[in-house]
Amino acid sequence: MRKLLSALVTIMAFPFCLAAQGEPQLYNMGFDIWSKSGGIWYLCPKNTPASERVWDSANPGTGKLGVNLATPEYEHVAVPGGGKAAARLESRTVAWAFVAGNLYNGHYVKVVDLAGAEAELGTPFTGRPKTLKGYYHYIPQKINHAKAPRENLKGKTDEAIIDVLLMDWSKPYRQITHKTGFIDPDTDPHVIARAHLIIKKGTSGYVPFEIPFVYRSDSAPSYASFTISASRFGDTQTGASGTVLYVDEFSFTY
Repeated sequence: MRKLLSALVTIMAFPFCLAAQGEPQLYNMGFDIWSKSGGIWYLCPKNTPASERVWDSANPGTGKLGVNLATPEYEHVAVPGGGKAAARLESRTVAWAFVAGNLYNGHYVKVVDLAGAEAELGTPFTGRPKTLKGYYHYIPQKINHAKAPRENLKGKTDEAIIDVLLMDWSKPYRQITHKTGFIDPDTDPHVIARAHLIIKKGTSGYVPFEIPFVYRSDSAPSYASFTISASRFGDTQTGASGTVLYVDEFSFTY
């Protein structure tokens, strides 16, 4: 009985990690489960509280203006089958600002000062995977929005990024984009490992990828933090309206 209770407590403490033969994955890494509420698309079951979402996007902010930048794709998927979906991320100009199509771990909190967004980043995770694999289809456009320090990129082809950090945080990282800034993966002491891919060219369809984790510590992580963006420099409102990135069937390998 004690062992059973202990197992239940562990499962409740990490409700978003699925383990198969000791190889944990994040919930919904295949991007199959979506729901819509109040006109806003979410990558989770319906009525999931914001604080319990594994994945979020800019949709809770842009959706209030009638624009969803992250949407489910049921026809154009990497691996066909019943109940399958992919994530379609489109960068667009929304009202006064350029916003990259994106997905990340954690949950959106609110718009701040009409200049940035507040979010909590990270999902509890204790695995030490070797690689991240999956599929992407990229359709970039020419950059037509560029702000400091990226003004020189205007007119060049957009780029996408898939970036995963394994961290030793004690709680999610609260970020306000134009105030607290972004995690610097090269210098942040909480980074245990990183896997990242910069996508510089468009593709004619889905292509598979597998990127290794580079470890800096023997410690077990406590959080995983994904950033998936159709426009690599969207954090500085730089990118191309109309750039589209499809992602599908992500998984960790061990």
